[in-house]
Amino acid sequence: MEKLIKLVETMKPFFEKVSNNPYLRAIRDGFVSCIPVILFSSLFILVACVPEIFGYKWPDNVSSVLWLAYNASMGILALLMVATIAKSLTGSINHKLPKLRQINDTSVMIVSIICMMLLAVEPIKGGWSADFMGSKGLLSAFVVAFLVPNIYKFFVSRNITIKLPDEVPHYIAQTFADLIPLSVAVFVFWAGSVVFKNATGMLFSAWILELFKPLFVAADGYIGIAIIYGAMAMFWFVGIHGPSIVEPAVTAIYIANIEANLQIVTAGGHATNILTHPTSYFVATLGGTGATLMFCAMCAFIAKSKQLKAVGRASIIPVCFAVNEPILFGAPIVLNPVLFVPFIAAPIANVWIFKFFVDNLGMNSFIYILPWTTLAPIGLVIATGFAKLAFVLAPLLLIVDAVLYYPFFRVYDTQLVARETAIANGEIAADDEDAAIPADAYAAAEKAEAGEAVEKKPAPAVAADASAASDAGNGSEKHVLVLCASGATSSMLAKAIDKGAEKRGAHVEAIAMAYGQHKDIISDYDLIVLAPQMASMYDELKHDCDEQGVKSATTSGRQYVGLTRDPEKALDFALACMA
Repeated sequence: MEKLIKLVETMKPFFEKVSNNPYLRAIRDGFVSCIPVILFSSLFILVACVPEIFGYKWPDNVSSVLWLAYNASMGILALLMVATIAKSLTGSINHKLPKLRQINDTSVMIVSIICMMLLAVEPIKGGWSADFMGSKGLLSAFVVAFLVPNIYKFFVSRNITIKLPDEVPHYIAQTFADLIPLSVAVFVFWAGSVVFKNATGMLFSAWILELFKPLFVAADGYIGIAIIYGAMAMFWFVGIHGPSIVEPAVTAIYIANIEANLQIVTAGGHATNILTHPTSYFVATLGGTGATLMFCAMCAFIAKSKQLKAVGRASIIPVCFAVNEPILFGAPIVLNPVLFVPFIAAPIANVWIFKFFVDNLGMNSFIYILPWTTLAPIGLVIATGFAKLAFVLAPLLLIVDAVLYYPFFRVYDTQLVARETAIANGEIAADDEDAAIPADAYAAAEKAEAGEAVEKKPAPAVAADASAASDAGNGSEKHVLVLCASGATSSMLAKAIDKGAEKRGAHVEAIAMAYGQHKDIISDYDLIVLAPQMASMYDELKHDCDEQGVKSATTSGRQYVGLTRDPEKALDFALACMA
């Protein structure tokens, strides 16, 4: 198993390269920007549809008003995402261009919407068709969002532009500077859409959806879902945020499937599409990637090891709401050979069981999207429209995860008890991670598990730590920004820094955000800290921070978890990085 883990670890540079792919990141950032819209529209659908489950049907005029909000938000999701994805990709391109030759991202967003309309919309009597302005148009939105910024890059990087006299104000000159790439992009998509429609008789958006339908079907099968959710766990196992790599590639499938499921159920049918965002949130990742909720509960309530017990109790509440970095780095699970098998197997087992319930027992798949931090069993029940079998499936998944994790948890717990015994007896150093654990320490661990008394040797004397805490009470107020993939893990460190500052009376304030949201506000902060699962982005972050004279830092997983649990150490860490 250790050889396998070393082999996986050697692939980490490749995984990081994939994680840094600007196109995947653009899809991820574009979707993150649109999450509020998706959740907002889902609220209206919950109000419109849930009462029907209990036998109450809204009057037609009320129902149409509720659906209006949905259609005006999810119904134009492709138009929203083409703009946000194009903006994110433009930011990545600008990162490599000279400061005095940057692409205007606002112009790119506007042109992307125009080009998307050319590919996805055709005139009908009294207006425009809206079939591909929503989730059905996401694939064509990706094509437009990838091409338009590159068209701009071609002209801007070569300084092919309309040049005006120096006396012309900059904002007017910029308008003319954008005119050539804008015109070329619109012309390319206009001509392309006309030629394509005449050649195939189909809109491009309809054609590309048909082209990828076999992939959608394959991804929804047992093998497809195993690869998708197994890959997420595998990436996380080597310390890279797995969903950031995998989900951009399947986002279009996720959104198309959940809207299709909703339409099927509304029409009285059986929703069978498996791959959706709620499948990830409430089935595959119960407690976070790796389905770690039951493992965390074992650590908190039945572990003999002091380390696992402390980590489990500190992590159980965040893990209940799908923030499982504390247990991933604190146990640790990341790169831990003992926990490799259940970490990969539990998500796959969960989605296979869910698919069995849908395909063979007649349970509806997910039809609503809820926030990913919703408590998983509750989210599973609500997002399936209160399906009766969901009340059976939710506890069953918890039992299956417990069974998968328990033997490996017990082995690891025994190892840690033996190590803690050896450290207490002075047989190994506390900071020596690779030291062999003596056989008598294992014997003592087994006795401890059996409830027998264990004779402890006197612990060796430890030199007192003479380092003094830094003086944080003086100086002007400092601002710290902590970044992670979604803003959840980063909020834990930000809150710890704030608590440490409050306790010590320091002039330090911290805030958390998702990576990508910081691009335009770097100069507002004195320090930006990157969570360990996003460490592959640190070179880019450091480059951006250095340009604006802002300090940057990242940490190891264990150090990060330790800082979140000790506010004063978190404050000292921030102050040391700003020094």
